[in-house]
Amino acid sequence: MTVTIYHNPRCSKSRQTLALLREHVKEPEIIQYLENPPTAKQLTKILRLLNLPPRGLMRQKEPEYKSLGLDDPNLVDSVLIAAMSANPKIIERPIVVNNNKAILGRPPENVLQIL
Repeated sequence: MTVTIYHNPRCSKSRQTLALLREHVKEPEIIQYLENPPTAKQLTKILRLLNLPPRGLMRQKEPEYKSLGLDDPNLVDSVLIAAMSANPKIIERPIVVNNNKAILGRPPENVLQIL
């Protein structure tokens, strides 16, 4: 079983989620997504596993969200996904993927549902 966390070490929820994963599984694969952003293809798969539209995975309060014009309701999913890949700071965190399941670690205990 490979568990992957899209992690931001500066985020308290992300750190708490990683600690919880370490209690329940062997060391997860850690992707520091700000340094190693997911591709549009990877994000599309993650969104499908989360059963979320792109905006459901976007940090809409980040300044980049508005400055990049991502609040435009006419933008299609592919544009929003490309924007997340190019600007990973706007991706909600942490995301945990386990086989064909994914969940947001907000709150961190959510991840227990897919382990």
